[in-house]
Amino acid sequence: IYSATDVLLYYLFFSCVRVRGAGRHSRSDTSRLVAPNCAESTESGEVFIDCQERHLNTIPSSQAWSKEPKHLLLARNRIKVLRNRIFTGYEALTSLDLQQNEISLVEEGAFEGLTRLTTLLLQHNRLSTLSEEIIIPMPNLRYMRLYDNPWNCQCAMDGLIHTLQVPSNRNLGNHAKCEEPVWLKGRKLKQLEAEQLCKELPPNDEGTRPSTSPLEPSGIRIKPHATQVCHTYLFPQVRMDCRNKGLTEVPMGIPDDVVHLDLSHNAIRHLKAKEFQGAKNLKILNLSNNNMEHLDTASLTGLLHLRELDLSNNLLHFVQYGVLEDLYFLSQLKLGENPWVCDYSIHYMVYWLRLHPAVRYSGLLCRSPPEYTGERVEEYVNNYNRGCPKERPYNRPSADQTDPELWNTPLELQAELEEELEPSHLRVPQKYEIFRLS
Repeated sequence: IYSATDVLLYYLFFSCVRVRGAGRHSRSDTSRLVAPNCAESTESGEVFIDCQERHLNTIPSSQAWSKEPKHLLLARNRIKVLRNRIFTGYEALTSLDLQQNEISLVEEGAFEGLTRLTTLLLQHNRLSTLSEEIIIPMPNLRYMRLYDNPWNCQCAMDGLIHTLQVPSNRNLGNHAKCEEPVWLKGRKLKQLEAEQLCKELPPNDEGTRPSTSPLEPSGIRIKPHATQVCHTYLFPQVRMDCRNKGLTEVPMGIPDDVVHLDLSHNAIRHLKAKEFQGAKNLKILNLSNNNMEHLDTASLTGLLHLRELDLSNNLLHFVQYGVLEDLYFLSQLKLGENPWVCDYSIHYMVYWLRLHPAVRYSGLLCRSPPEYTGERVEEYVNNYNRGCPKERPYNRPSADQTDPELWNTPLELQAELEEELEPSHLRVPQKYEIFRLS
């Protein structure tokens, strides 16, 4: 027999247990906390967590997901600091995307436990210094991007620079450059002499440290590098975003694993030959809104796997013969809002589309000359062909028509080789006809 006091204490005890346990969630708990608006999906058996552009200022709890994620996408948020062991619970990660945040500090133990991580993206942040100690917990790291950070190449960076320059780390820190001090500005971390960072060099007559590299020749325009001006995303496929970058030409150094390349809303007026020769896995290419006027014959050479091509909203009058010849697997072609000129130059495009009936295309309308404005280019070409003289029926020529002395006269010139009564596969060319065209 229990008193009322005993019953009350018993009730309070188990209430406290339930309250304390309320914050503990297993991955199978249907009431688990979910990070705001993040998307959880599975592709090829691997779990992706997409938290891009969610205004996050910290890393979401690993308990929010139903399964252990392999890929965590946190690009374009407001994360400023990565504290020690901030990724506890994410030990199964193989890729981590932290680009385009506001990260200015990474503590040495921030990536503790990420032993399976192979890809780390830290580009486009506010990092000025980084210790080589952050790499030690990631023995399988093969790919790390650090460019577009304001690196201060002083003595504190010598350990990281030594690590980046190890031959086996050839894909760690490529294209990252010094922002400070001024005499090292623009120098790549991988090309610095790390020992020099900790030596005091005497100032020159102007009070600044002397340059440690020869001056680059002035007046030479260097082609922009894709990894420096464009943003790269891993989910759901490797995509490079180069929109609105003021580009006047296709940047060099497009990685060969890029599947989707967006170069729209730039000022690429002339697409030159072999611009995409290294982008062998490209499947989607957007060149819209560039005021593009001309495509060289070999401008799309090498894009053997391209499936979607957007050329809309440019200034194209026609597509030169041979431009589309490498696009064996193209399935979608956008051509709208171009001032297509319906003359003989436009015929190549129509004939190529006829030979590739699986290609879905749109926007191929005559803009000029005025009599064809608004007419479908295919219809124009069909009408053009219907207006040509019909082929004359063949008649055996008379003796005077084959007399060489009568050639170059207004008479129609014809000739024939006698047809041989032999099997077709043994037969020589049968006949030919010569017409004088006015």
